[in-house]
Amino acid sequence: MPETALADTPAPKPTKPEAGRKGLFGGRIPVARLRDLALVPAIVAIAIVGQIVNPVFLQGDNLINVLQTMSEIALLVLAQTMILIVKKMDLSLESTMGLAPGVAALLVVPAGVGPGLRLLPGAWSIPITLAVGALIGVVNALLIIRFGLNGFIVTLGMLIVLRGVLTGISGGQTFFQLPESMLYLGTAQWFGIPASIWICLALFAVAIVVLGWTSFGRSLYAIGGNVDAAKAAGIRTDRVLWIVIVTGSLLAALAGLMLSGRLASVASAQGNGYIFTVFAAAVIGGISLNGGKGTMFGAFSGILLLFMIQNVLTLAGVPAQWIGALNGLIILVALSISRITGGKVQE
Repeated sequence: MPETALADTPAPKPTKPEAGRKGLFGGRIPVARLRDLALVPAIVAIAIVGQIVNPVFLQGDNLINVLQTMSEIALLVLAQTMILIVKKMDLSLESTMGLAPGVAALLVVPAGVGPGLRLLPGAWSIPITLAVGALIGVVNALLIIRFGLNGFIVTLGMLIVLRGVLTGISGGQTFFQLPESMLYLGTAQWFGIPASIWICLALFAVAIVVLGWTSFGRSLYAIGGNVDAAKAAGIRTDRVLWIVIVTGSLLAALAGLMLSGRLASVASAQGNGYIFTVFAAAVIGGISLNGGKGTMFGAFSGILLLFMIQNVLTLAGVPAQWIGALNGLIILVALSISRITGGKVQE
């Protein structure tokens, strides 16, 4: 009888629940996670090509120069990656990178030196820069989360506003004669390596740990995957989004401080156009614009690959105007590879 047949049928073995998100270097790496390492062969290949093009490429001074010039934009990539994972985006990061140190320079640079006013001692430059960055993040989060406005439009408008404010307070001029406190992060060396490189690597390491091994990191992916399901699971989605957006603006302000220190100035156009490189690095690194996918290791690999390519082109004598076109081509190739390896395009 059917009942007997069913009774005699061996019970299926219980299946083990799928393992949670494994760290990049912990345990077995699932096939889907191999995408984290997808850019490593490309980075090695570019290193070989660079050495062939110019033996200077793999010399210590050149590699340190690549990492230092990359470090400021890399912080923007870190910030944008967090925001993209929760299915938001922030176009105003590049303007925050300019305005935050610009306001600090306005208040601490001696009066009569360019547009400076010297209303506060130079030691206030770092707190002012970070405070301005945090304030911008709070305004963005308020409009996006509290009032439910479209994040793309809000941050696009904020980008334009901040760019105009920086042009206005600087009068189109460049702030110079910055105090030592503003120069430190861009000029100091720790153990023979620029401080900005150490800061960039440390922040990415922290981000990798947070996203890969903590409940807060898992909540970011949950929100990006399905915000309603995340709420049903008890995740305080609004609070997480506030933290992510404000932290992103803080990182952009810190990046601006590092850039200003390295250049010993704050230009009225500081940061303009950086957002294109930021999105290029994120997409190349496997970050989905639809949220819930991607890793910090992938994002770091993306920005490193872009700057290595730019350096190779520079050493080969290729005009800088062609680098932008190459970045666009790389994005298209990355999307094609993503479709082949992941089954669909990272939209």
